[in-house]
Amino acid sequence: MSARIPGLDKSRATKRKSPVRTRVPHAPPTPDDKFALVVDAFADDRQVSPPGTGKGFGSGALKVNGKIFAMMSSKGHFVVKLSAERVNALVAAGSGIPFNPGHGRLTKEWLVVTAGHKLWVPLAKEARELVVGR
Repeated sequence: MSARIPGLDKSRATKRKSPVRTRVPHAPPTPDDKFALVVDAFADDRQVSPPGTGKGFGSGALKVNGKIFAMMSSKGHFVVKLSAERVNALVAAGSGIPFNPGHGRLTKEWLVVTAGHKLWVPLAKEARELVVGR
């Protein structure tokens, strides 16, 4: 016979408590995650070369006929090639800023999209059409 400990209920002593589960919020998508959605939008387009093809500058960009039309900059910004008029209109609308490739001179036909990732795929499709038409 075992000794009884006052205040100890045998039925509770043999049960283990389940671990406390805390909800860990999902991390927000990174720029690379968002760019993956853009890349996926062109997965069935045989003319588009996905990132990782080639070496050096542009190896992480989407290309059509060897020409870059959408990329992530080295600073993690989504950049697309559009007409100068379209870039100016998007800048005026507050959807982006002209791209600075690092040598201090802003480009006329490249836009850093600042309006949010929901515009990335439509603008990349627009950029693709522009580059194919040239």
